Amino acid sequence: MKLCLVVDDSKVIRMVARKILQELTFEVDEAADGKAALELCQKRLPDAVLLDWNMPVMSGIEFLRELRKLPGGDGPKVVFCTTENDIEHIQEAILAGANEYIMKPFDSEILQAKFSQVGLL
Repeated sequence: MKLCLVVDDSKVIRMVARKILQELTFEVDEAADGKAALELCQKRLPDAVLLDWNMPVMSGIEFLRELRKLPGGDGPKVVFCTTENDIEHIQEAILAGANEYIMKPFDSEILQAKFSQVGLL
């Protein structure tokens, strides 16, 4: 079973994402900020990361840059999931190593489509 790490400071978003991902047969880990997510990744790299941008402690973009520096850190497929939808944010995310980008709010269809596009489904 593939592991997806959901990184978002909103407990509601993590809960909704967990439900959708479990329906898509993913094992799900959660983190409320980038620092906690990075600590989880240092123990076990996930197959996928659903990543928020704006979080306390360590932002999504800071987390992504650190993830990509880890041994094997180029492996996880990273899908940004955020309200930041201007071209500058999208370009910055892709340059930092994101594989895809979706806007909040999202639903099961959107998540399934993006995960298929990056080869997770």
